[in-house]
Amino acid sequence: MRPEPLESYTWPPSSESIAERVGIDPRDVIRFDGNVPADPLSVARPATIARALADINEYDRGRYEPLRGAIAARHGRSIDEVTLGAGSDELIVLCARLFAEGGTVATVPATSYSMYRYAAIMAGARLVDDPGAADLVFVCRPNNPTGELPDVPNVSGQLVIDEAYADYAGVDALEWIDRGAIVLRTFSKAFGLAGARVGYALGAAPLIAALSSRQAPLSVSSLSAALALAALASPPDVGPQIAERERLADGLRALGLSPVPSYTNFLYVPMEEPSRLVEDLLPYGVVTRAFRGGWRVSVRDREDDDRLLAALAAVRTGAPEPTRVVRQQRATAETRFRVRLRVPGEGRVHVESGEGFYDHMLQQLAFHGGLDLRVEGVGDPETGDHHTVEDMFRTVGEALDRALGDRRGLARYGEARVPMDEAQAHAVIDLSGRPVAVIDIDPDPGMAAHALESLVQTARVTLHVTAHGRNAHHVAEAAFKAVGRALAAALAPRGTMVNSTKGSL
Repeated sequence: MRPEPLESYTWPPSSESIAERVGIDPRDVIRFDGNVPADPLSVARPATIARALADINEYDRGRYEPLRGAIAARHGRSIDEVTLGAGSDELIVLCARLFAEGGTVATVPATSYSMYRYAAIMAGARLVDDPGAADLVFVCRPNNPTGELPDVPNVSGQLVIDEAYADYAGVDALEWIDRGAIVLRTFSKAFGLAGARVGYALGAAPLIAALSSRQAPLSVSSLSAALALAALASPPDVGPQIAERERLADGLRALGLSPVPSYTNFLYVPMEEPSRLVEDLLPYGVVTRAFRGGWRVSVRDREDDDRLLAALAAVRTGAPEPTRVVRQQRATAETRFRVRLRVPGEGRVHVESGEGFYDHMLQQLAFHGGLDLRVEGVGDPETGDHHTVEDMFRTVGEALDRALGDRRGLARYGEARVPMDEAQAHAVIDLSGRPVAVIDIDPDPGMAAHALESLVQTARVTLHVTAHGRNAHHVAEAAFKAVGRALAAALAPRGTMVNSTKGSL
């Protein structure tokens, strides 16, 4: 007999398909529908998985004992009270098959994470409204999609408390383990490892043994386990995201919306016809989520959330369309960078790569260039600063190239002289579309000339810089300031045409 497909979890469309439908660049799509941080942790880089990758031909013979041991230590439990899963979703499905196959399932609150219903369907179970009458009770705490923190009920059936968002709530229900409950956790949310698919269950040793005996061997990959273990060694500080959640909530209220108080990394707004709002925001590259009776938006960071608020203002109040922000990412075996750039801007700059001196140089260039620039990245300090500095400036150059487009309506040429105590720098720039760098920085503190050359290569500009003095720091700083001020002059508006007798660059 050929089996029929079951009703199952439906993933939202890809960023590429959304971009094609609304006519924007896929890189300009911001996902506010996944309840994940704006960036992964700094440990999520190739060096973290190098050892695991070297042994990728082997199986892990101990079922990832170091990771399970670290999880147990984090929660004050023993290692035999921990089992891993491919995300907590695998464990949700497993619990339904173990405790409610052909039986009944209830959820608390009644409106909760849809995966519980699909797990019940896979187990041939029936959903009931009364938790006290169910064989299996899922408690989503804090709750998805509403963000509330429900009480844990006393029930006769097996209790499974899903704490995917507990890191944001500041409270947990781990004491229920000693009363027979199973607690589920995930590395997808606060730890920023959604793509790694690592979750775990905590429970009394006999319950965990019953769960793990029904799992496929090693459903978590060794690469994912290495990332999770590194993340536990350097856990995230969710304080800034909680503060940003409250700032975003205030911004939503200022636009006439009423978000529910949240214990998570998202906000839920009760409303009629939320699907209409979701559709209206898509042309701005803002992807949110509609539920029956409400609209949900993930909390990202200030820059992304401001983009959301500006798009909402345009949709709800007819405010002017927000200025385009170019988003660029670069990931190599050595580095990972994310750049957000607005041209022209107001000189609002934040650069954080771990290379303090060159972060400072890039800040000077962007500020004096009148750019809004945010750069976040991580490199391989084990091998020095070369890869990190080079890739940071290459990524900014890529973003600048996209922001400039065909260079239409710009002055094109810029020149500036900048003194810095005993040092002096002269910079001349042409937004030519041709990468040419003639750089003379003496003395060079190390990578100042190479940093500018890297920027020129991907920004496709012509740049001549001369900077001399006695103090290497002063010489470099004067050079980067001069480049920024020359860039500001080249970016000045001039007509509507490309400033070239050929009509194009």
